[in-house]
Amino acid sequence: MSETANLTLNDVKEGADLPPLSYDVTPTTVVLGALATRDFRPMHHDKDFAQNRNGVQDIFLNTPNQAAWFERYLTDWTGPKGRLGKIQFRMKNSVFPGDTMVFKGMVEGVGTDDAGCGWVDVAVNLSVGDKTVTDCSARLAVPVDANDNPWQRKGDAWQP
Repeated sequence: MSETANLTLNDVKEGADLPPLSYDVTPTTVVLGALATRDFRPMHHDKDFAQNRNGVQDIFLNTPNQAAWFERYLTDWTGPKGRLGKIQFRMKNSVFPGDTMVFKGMVEGVGTDDAGCGWVDVAVNLSVGDKTVTDCSARLAVPVDANDNPWQRKGDAWQP
């Protein structure tokens, strides 16, 4: 992803692909995500529990950790002025240490609302190998021009 991304609405076209993001998951990735979200359930930090009590291959990413990865993927693409309005995802499989997560996205819609806020609808797929782990849809506010900042919108000007 670009380190200098400062996306504006004019830069986005329906049907455009977002650059992919790959990340090698370690046990630390899983455990720190669980700690950060105060999720102390043992299947996210205790391999023996995960295998012997839950019947899965290893500890695995929790839901808030996956949500954070989706947000990171999307805001890396938009740059610092991109603001997540809505996100919805469906987890189909788990992400384990040793997996390489691959995020791929596509723009499904571009427009402005009645308050003049620029919106981009994106579909994102999280896969491990050839297996879809999670499908996600998101609505992001992006600046309509270089002088706009969706983070400054409040009240009636912010209607995600």
